[in-house]
Amino acid sequence: MAASNFLLFALLALVTSQVIASDPSPLQDFCVADIHSPVKVNGFVCKDPMAVNADDFFKAAKLDKPRDTMKSKVGSNVTLINVMQLPGLNTLGISLARIDYAPLGQNPPHTHPRATEILTVLEGTLYVGFVTSNTDNKLFAKVLNKGDVFVFPQGLIHFQFNPNHDKPAVAIAALSSQNPGAITIANAVFGSKPPISDDVLAKAFQVQKGTIDWLQAQFWENNHN
Repeated sequence: MAASNFLLFALLALVTSQVIASDPSPLQDFCVADIHSPVKVNGFVCKDPMAVNADDFFKAAKLDKPRDTMKSKVGSNVTLINVMQLPGLNTLGISLARIDYAPLGQNPPHTHPRATEILTVLEGTLYVGFVTSNTDNKLFAKVLNKGDVFVFPQGLIHFQFNPNHDKPAVAIAALSSQNPGAITIANAVFGSKPPISDDVLAKAFQVQKGTIDWLQAQFWENNHN
């Protein structure tokens, strides 16, 4: 009986660890991503450790430099540093982003399917928030000033907005995945390829099909670089 209980506990522990884990956990000091390998796995296969050097853990990203926000319809520019830009992040479960906001600019409602996000305001003021899942759909929102920190739980829709008419804002975000992914809600719903049936969306949003057709005809740009 004791042995069977131990095996059951071990199995439950293994299953739980797999459910909790967002990214594959490292089984060695590092596993630098071999981006060009033809082998397909969940993440990236490891580069030969003998071929790894310091540049695999480094990127001259110039995150201290302002990004152009004026070309963006939503008035923001997201500079993401994930495993695709920094192969040394493979299996480490973390990535980073600088977000620049024009006056009245926003990072529109979106979600990260694979990561929790913690955001720090470096300059300016931001109105931020997230919405919980069905059926509550409760909004948690806050005005952040320079030096303030806010957390967006994994998978929940969230946003940031610069309420100032004449001052830009800058934030740095850390995310709990080497490749957090981003789904911008408007882009996904109205800019999908091929488009979602306007019958479906008109029913879902309780509007006329003409409204949906107009929305689908807009250019839904990506503010991520």
